[in-house]
Amino acid sequence: MKFYTADICDELQDDVQIVEPVFKAYGGVEKAFGKIRTLRLERNNTDLIAMLKEPGDDAFLVVDVGAEYYAVVGENLMKLAQHNGWAGILVNGYVRDIHVTTTIPVGLWALGTCPRKSFEHNLGERGEVLEFAGAVFKEDDWVMADRDGIIVVSDAAAERLQEKLF
Repeated sequence: MKFYTADICDELQDDVQIVEPVFKAYGGVEKAFGKIRTLRLERNNTDLIAMLKEPGDDAFLVVDVGAEYYAVVGENLMKLAQHNGWAGILVNGYVRDIHVTTTIPVGLWALGTCPRKSFEHNLGERGEVLEFAGAVFKEDDWVMADRDGIIVVSDAAAERLQEKLF
């Protein structure tokens, strides 16, 4: 991948949202980008599992768990993401099994780690506009993440960047 978030910010200036630097990388790639798909969860990750079983088509899944202290992504879900072609996952929440997730070639960013998962059974909400960490995440906009940070770019602005991304 050719892109760097710093270069994208320089080029797009006001057409980019900067996600607050509260997330850490736990995936097996240093950078990832893709069209946003959203999912809001309440502790339980059953709907996340179902979504990751679907073709990812190089999309970037943005998950809001309301920063509840439960892990929603681990080794098994990262393997699903890889197998089904997801570019990355951004979790406003926690992950586990990082001794394995860091070896799987899918992007994974989260607030931190937590060894426990929830056993509740709550339904998730797909396709919702999510707001956290100073950014708004809408389906079909783009997330781009690397060592410098995470940014959100509108689909229209991303079209102007095709030669930098591919």
